[in-house]
Amino acid sequence: MTTYRMSLARPQEGAMIAGVCAGLAERFGMKPFTVRLLFLLSCLLPGPQFLIYLALWVLIPKR
Repeated sequence: MTTYRMSLARPQEGAMIAGVCAGLAERFGMKPFTVRLLFLLSCLLPGPQFLIYLALWVLIPKR
């Protein structure tokens, strides 16, 4: 049995800033709005969320 695994990529359509949240949502089968909301809520907590977003922007290839 072959398992199809979608790769992680930043889509050009549906992207708001860099497409990181849209790419993560597509990869994990979620709605982009949900991932964006979770990211914004996580920014209220202390931590390197913004730096992680920037790193993902650089590391995730554009589709």
